[in-house]
Amino acid sequence: MTQFENVTVLKKVNSYFEGNVTSRTLIFADGTKKSLGVMLPGDYEFGTDTKEIMEIMSGELDLLLPDSSDWQTIKGGQSFEVPASSKFQVKVKAIADYCCSYVKE
Repeated sequence: MTQFENVTVLKKVNSYFEGNVTSRTLIFADGTKKSLGVMLPGDYEFGTDTKEIMEIMSGELDLLLPDSSDWQTIKGGQSFEVPASSKFQVKVKAIADYCCSYVKE
């Protein structure tokens, strides 16, 4: 999917790590939320409230998921899931354009 229809976009930016990671929140008619954002090269650790599905649309990063000791490389066109109430680490190698879906279970 290259576009979303009939969504509300919150104007306020979500900014993390001194502006190196930014996103905008999208709210769909059924109440589901996604964020569209960009991560500049760097090392970051994120925490989750809900389960997240991260789709990397372009760029490249190394990923360390919770309960894993093995880093994996994720490139544009790939995605990964992170459980609720957990933390994950990324080492962004090339500017990463992403879409994060928040999954209520």
